[in-house]
Amino acid sequence: MTVTARILFNGLFLLGLASLGLGACGSSPGSGEGSGGTTGTGGGTSSSGGAVGTGGSSSGGAVGTGGSSSGGRVGTGGSSSGGRVGTGGSSTGGRVGTGGSSTGGTVGTGGSSSGGTVGTGGSPGTAGTAGGTSSAGCGSTTTTSPCSKSGTTCSLDVGGTTRVYYVQLPSTYSSVKPYPVVFQFHPLGGSAQQALTEYRISAGLPDAIYVTPQGLTDSSGNAGWANTNGVDINFTKAMLSSVQSTYCVDNTRIFSVGFSYGGMMSFAVGCEMSDVFRAIAPMSGALYSDFNCKGTGHSIAMWGSHGLNDTTVPIADGRAARDKILQQNHCGTTTVPNSTDASCVDYQGCDAGYPVTWCEFNGTHMPPSFGTSAITAFFKSF
Repeated sequence: MTVTARILFNGLFLLGLASLGLGACGSSPGSGEGSGGTTGTGGGTSSSGGAVGTGGSSSGGAVGTGGSSSGGRVGTGGSSSGGRVGTGGSSTGGRVGTGGSSTGGTVGTGGSSSGGTVGTGGSPGTAGTAGGTSSAGCGSTTTTSPCSKSGTTCSLDVGGTTRVYYVQLPSTYSSVKPYPVVFQFHPLGGSAQQALTEYRISAGLPDAIYVTPQGLTDSSGNAGWANTNGVDINFTKAMLSSVQSTYCVDNTRIFSVGFSYGGMMSFAVGCEMSDVFRAIAPMSGALYSDFNCKGTGHSIAMWGSHGLNDTTVPIADGRAARDKILQQNHCGTTTVPNSTDASCVDYQGCDAGYPVTWCEFNGTHMPPSFGTSAITAFFKSF
């Protein structure tokens, strides 16, 4: 069967299941292993390892297309010895960072001295934090999102193309409290609407802002993250800038999660925006969204997974992407078993505060059954 035929067959099969209320990801704990995602064309890009799947399911309630995860074991996903240090520090008696500003106030001329005194004319802003860790939107009068519900999106013009996405705020959102941000990227042939509930991270991490974008449609009619000429990275930057200027964001805790093509976009973020994002969680990903990843960027924490029997995105391609992050984090080759999930290992020697946990499990093109709980715990560790 040709690649195109396999896309159409698997896609129609999954849609049929969904219409019957038998979506690939609605299984209960202990159910049989789900089928892998459909084979895609990689959103206009190609790889010797295969194309991108549209979704998939796992046993034990793993997340697939529009599915939910239940019964997963909560893993620590590695621990962080410390958060990323923002530009400019704090000193006794003053909170003026080098060239930085706090929300609501400006840095006086002269900056801060070693004793922590504020420079002439400077005044610290209210509710601000040192080193620019809070975004400009802190203190804003905007406390709701116009695009938080399925079917009602926000839009941005990015290079002449209208791009759409969702922004969901915590139910108890306060404009004076900085929140982490989680980007959720859908798989090939999926949608932002699907990704609103696909990864289920918000159940365990409700006190966060969730940004869920829509990919561009390729010549086969499948939405994804080909990132041609960096258009999807530019889109990600534009969304983040908009959210930071509108809402109160903790700039030291920006995360990305995704499966299949969504995992590939998370890898692209890890390569191209590692100075901005704190951690990524790609599942069944590869470098198809960023073939030029050099592995020389800023360190970034990662929890990643890949099925040993994946024939849609070969595990060799997933390992190649993983190795770029290991290179960025200056990790060694030694691993130790993860303390929570038997399929996972923690790499040793990585830069302090930037752990890498890698999970290879007995499965096909699918998220692991423990993915949701493990990723949630990993993000919460920062």
